[in-house]
Amino acid sequence: MKRVKEIAYCGILVVLALALSFMEQFIPLQAFIPLPGIKLGLANLVTLVALYLFKPKYAFAILIPRCLLGAVFGSGITGLLFSLSGGLLSLCVMALAKKAPLLSICGVSVLGAAVHNIGQIFAAMVLMHSIYIGAYLPYLLGISVLTGLLTGVLCGGILKVLPTATLPAHMKKEAAQ
Repeated sequence: MKRVKEIAYCGILVVLALALSFMEQFIPLQAFIPLPGIKLGLANLVTLVALYLFKPKYAFAILIPRCLLGAVFGSGITGLLFSLSGGLLSLCVMALAKKAPLLSICGVSVLGAAVHNIGQIFAAMVLMHSIYIGAYLPYLLGISVLTGLLTGVLCGGILKVLPTATLPAHMKKEAAQ
């Protein structure tokens, strides 16, 4: 039964991440920041919440299907490569950074957003066989501070109001750690 509840929680969070990713398409962020490919990264909010609520393996179990399903429903194989390269690198760095006593949720989130962009730029450089794409990275890193702060603030708010009463006992222990 424990495994069934874990799968159910992860499934719900995957669907939530997909819904946030879809919703994000309707936010006209490029009207304010005229750079191609800029997104708030709302789907990454779910990954960050999962990382703080559960062990990293649960966040990983949410990230992979979210990226795969996102590719199936719209972004295609190129989008999958960008999502996985940025998402996996970001998750690994955030899982390590979360253990640092000096970093708040916002700090971990900003670091994750920056590393996510680094992973995506690296993937773009490999796919397009050009190092010149790296010139776009400073702009993305500047924006990642803002989007990472937003995600971190939202995550902190969610963690304050999210009741852990419905979590299975072993997940409550993980959330408390």
